[in-house]
Formats: sequence, C-alpha cells, structure tokens
Amino acid sequence: MEKRIYISADYSNNNGDRNVVDILKRWGQDNLHKVNFIDMAQVISGSVSENPDCRPCDLKSEFNRQINASSAVIFVVGDYTAKRIAGNACSLAKYISPSFCTPYKGNANGKKYCKYTRTVPAINNVGNVNTYSYIHHEFEQAKKKEKIIIIFYNSLRKEVGWLPDYMKQYEQSAQPFWIKNSLGEKVGNYSYLKKVLNYE
Repeated sequence: MEKRIYISADYSNNNGDRNVVDILKRWGQDNLHKVNFIDMAQVISGSVSENPDCRPCDLKSEFNRQINASSAVIFVVGDYTAKRIAGNACSLAKYISPSFCTPYKGNANGKKYCKYTRTVPAINNVGNVNTYSYIHHEFEQAKKKEKIIIIFYNSLRKEVGWLPDYMKQYEQSAQPFWIKNSLGEKVGNYSYLKKVLNYE
C-alpha cells in the first residue's frame, strides 16, 4: 500500500540536502525497495507556485494542504537548516501597515502590497500569515496535525547541533540518514525508515 509522505528539505544548490531527497525518491520508485511512498512535497502541475504572484503565505497554505493529505513527514536536517530563514519576511504578521511582501519568484517591480487587509486566527491549521521560515512552518503544521515525524540528519552521525531550536524535542528520535554497509560503503538508512513507516 502506498503511503503519502511529505519531504521537507533544504533544496539550495549550495549547501543543500538534495542528495538525501534523491535517495528517498529513488526508494519510492524502484523495484528493490518496498517503501512505495508518494512525495507530497514535490511541486506538481497546478501548484500555487506556478502563479507569478505567488506569495510566501500562498506557499504555506499549500504546504498545509499537502501535509494534511500525508501520513508522515520527513525532515532532512543539514548543517545549514537552522540558519535558513526563507519565508519569514511577513510584515503583516508583524503588524506593520501598510504591509508589503515580495512574491515567491520575485518580480521586476520589487515588493507588492499584501493580499490581505486583515487576518483571522487559524483554527485547524498553522496560520499561513506568520514569520516562520518555510521549514519551520512545515514542522509546526506536521506537529499540529499529529503526523508521524521522521528527522534525518544528512550525516553519518547524530548531529544534534544542527537541529533548529523548534525541533529540539525530537532530539532523541532524530537519526543519521547515512550508515555504512558491510562493505564499508555509505548508504541510506533504509531499514530505519521502513521500520518507522511500519513496512516491516
């Protein structure tokens, strides 16, 4: 049975964690592994990100929908994860008026007026108007919806110092993604993932 899994990671070309995401996706597509998951974080046709006026709050709202439709969320933590702040520049959340923001893909005219004149408190989701980074928002939504949360360090060791403060309560369960096999080769920790997702 396929599980809908949301993957959150730093996709930066410099110091990002795409290598782990690539392995996870391969496990979900090949015939060797039995983790037949659907990557819910993958940008799909019709995503709000295709709109040239897509704002950070629009993305966060989409993250909420995708996480809500997932059974588990995997967070890949690298040495730069705690420093990432993309998505946190929301002047409306800071009660600055008039409020401006830069669309997700940027634009030739710079910042635009906020889409909202006021906000209402979120009830079932983490509010999409906030000063969380994207990954912080995803983490808070996964917690709020009581999803299975899996944290992998992009390392062969438990790199506790890499955990953002908001993930500290998961310090004991966070695991290195990479392990050494019987030949001394660096491979992904497939057995741990399979166990946590109850594929065994």
